[in-house]
Order: sequence, then structure tokens, then C-alpha cells
Amino acid sequence: MSRGVLITGAALGLGLGLAKAFAEAGDRVFLSDISPAVSDAAAGLAAGSHCADLSAPGAAADLAARAADHLCGVDILINNAVIRRMAEVPDLPDADWDRAMEVNLSAPFRLIKACLPGMKAKGWGRIINMGSVYSLIALAGRADYVTTKHAITGLTRTVALELAGTAITCNAICPGLMATDSALARIAALAETRGISAAEAEREFLSTRQPGGKFIPMETVTALALFLCGETSAGLNGAAIPVDNGWSFA
Repeated sequence: MSRGVLITGAALGLGLGLAKAFAEAGDRVFLSDISPAVSDAAAGLAAGSHCADLSAPGAAADLAARAADHLCGVDILINNAVIRRMAEVPDLPDADWDRAMEVNLSAPFRLIKACLPGMKAKGWGRIINMGSVYSLIALAGRADYVTTKHAITGLTRTVALELAGTAITCNAICPGLMATDSALARIAALAETRGISAAEAEREFLSTRQPGGKFIPMETVTALALFLCGETSAGLNGAAIPVDNGWSFA
């Protein structure tokens, strides 16, 4: 049966990969992103879309209403939108900290709150919060990102406990590094700065992060998301699942 799926941060990268995976599985998909490119991404999937800044007052509730109207109800919510500012605490502007809290944590809370009544009315639902390897470890210079990604696991577990008596589950996926546009741009910058080849820069970049020196395949993450939204995953609730080739416990 076709399900209504709302995915935030879906104009490119993992969000778009998730949208493609669920669309290919036969689900009805609604994409959201702060980038206007989300409309092009949605057009390629015959999906609905809405360009929204989730840090804006009322944006999350408005998005949930639009998605529910387009999809005839949100059965699956995937909170993937994220922002970050790489700076140590003394150099991190308060405004950037506040915006990260809004987009990375408050918006998922508000979207869950808005989508739950419809899921409860149908008697079924799936919520996936996209965490990170930084939901499980820390790194200097990323206070906003690490803090919100740790907090998203707390939100996930609390929501899961509140829903334990229902057929609605809430889980978090915590990926390591994938070959996203952002990661590849950082590797290209490293190659240019160091005057080394792209292959050398990639090896150096991954050597201090990802065990095994290889990116996490996006397909691993999207396949896990599909599994968590299936019937056989009913016993998984409140999990924060690392997909990091051992990085978080290395």
C-alpha cells in the first residue's frame, strides 16, 4: 500500500537519496528544503514539495499541514534537515547557535507534534530522525551540530516511550561520512590547499575520521530507512542506530 512520506532537507544529498528510495518503493513523497532547488528535485520524482526555512516561526506546522493535504496524510516523517557552523564556542555567534537549535531540534519536535494526531488516527506511523555519528561522539569546533545531534537521540527515545503502546515507532539513524556534495567540496578544498591529488586528499580526509578509509554508501542508509518503515521493524523503537563502520566506538 502506498504511504505518504514527508522528508525535510530533501533538495540534495541524503534527503534526496531518501526521497528517491521511497518513491521507487511506491510511496507518495513530499519534499521540503530551504533551497528552491527542492521543486526541481520533486519534479523529477513526480512528488510534492515546499520551500521553507524551518527556523521561521510557524514554518514546521505549516509544512506539516501542506504535506498532509498533498499526501492525504503523513504516514512517515523523516526529519533530515540540518544546518551547522564550524566554529569553536567563543567564536560561535549566538544567532547561529539559536538557528541551529531551531532547524536541527525544534523543527523535528514541532513536525512530530503536528504529524502524530494523523498517525494515531490511522493507527500506524513511522518517524525517523536523522542523527549522525556526532549523536554518539563529540568534536571540537562543532558545538551546535554535536549538541543538537546528541539531543535528537533524547527526543527520539522520549517519543518512542510515549508511543510504545501504539503501532507508531520513532527511531534515529546515525550515519558516518557519506560522499555528499559538502564532503566532496571539503576534499576538493583540501587538495587545492595542500597541492595534492583528489585521491590523496580523500584518503587523508577519511583517515582521521572514517575507519577503513571509505565513505558510508548512501544506499546503506536509505535501505535501513526503508526497513525501519516496514512492518518487520515493529519491534525497533527508540533506537539510535550507528551506520559508521565502527567510527563511534573506535
